[in-house]
Amino acid sequence: MELIYTITIKIVLGFIALHIITIVLGKIQISQLTPFYFISAIVLGEIFGNPLYEEDISFIYPLYAVALWGFLMLGIAIVTQKYIKTRSVLEGNPSIIIRNGQLDRDEMKKNRFDINELHNLLRQKDVFSVREVQYGILEQDGKLSVLKKSQYDTPTQKDLNLPPKTVYLPVTLISDGEVLWDNIKSSGFDEQWLKLELEGQGISSYKDVFYAEWLEGSGTHVVKYDSIKGQK
Repeated sequence: MELIYTITIKIVLGFIALHIITIVLGKIQISQLTPFYFISAIVLGEIFGNPLYEEDISFIYPLYAVALWGFLMLGIAIVTQKYIKTRSVLEGNPSIIIRNGQLDRDEMKKNRFDINELHNLLRQKDVFSVREVQYGILEQDGKLSVLKKSQYDTPTQKDLNLPPKTVYLPVTLISDGEVLWDNIKSSGFDEQWLKLELEGQGISSYKDVFYAEWLEGSGTHVVKYDSIKGQK
C-alpha cells in the first residue's frame, strides 16, 4: 500500500511539473517538433520514468532535473529569438530539395532523406508527381512545404475573376448541451436571442441540443440529441 501511495505522489508531481514546462515553453516548441525537442521529450520521459518505481530515490532529484532541463530549453528558445545567427546552429535550416521539378540529390543526402519518404510527404500534399512541384522545402521539423507550378495549382477566385467574398468564422453556441455564454456575448447576442433562435427550430430547452453554431449569412445550425441517438 505504501508503494502505491509513493507512486501516486510521484506521478501527480511529475504530471504537474511537465504541464508547467509545457506552458512555459509555449505552443511553438510543442508544435514544431524538431529533432532537438524530440530528444528532449525522450530525456524528460527517462528522467521521470527511472525513479518512478525506485523507492530509494527521492523524487526531489528528478523534479530538480526536469526543472533544470526545462530552464535550459527555455534559455535556448530565448537565445534563438534574440540572436538570429544562433538559429541555424540550434534549430537547423530548411532545405530546398526540389527546384523546378528537379530533385536536389545533395540536399537529400545531407538530410538522409530518400525518395520513398519524399513521395510519402508529397502525397500528403495531394501531389503525385515531382514534375508538379516548383519548390519543395524540407522544414526543420521534418515536414515538407510545397509550392506547385502554376499550371498544377488550384485556381483562386482572383484567377477566375470572381468577386471576393468576406469569410466569417463560425461561433459555437452550445456544446454537449452546455451553453457557451462567453461566445454568445462576444458575438453581440444575448440569452433572449438564443431562445428565439432555438424556438424557431422547434426547440424549447438547451439540454435538447447536442451542438449549435452560428455563422454570419447562414444563421444557426443545430444538432439535437435525438437526431444522433439513432445513429450507429
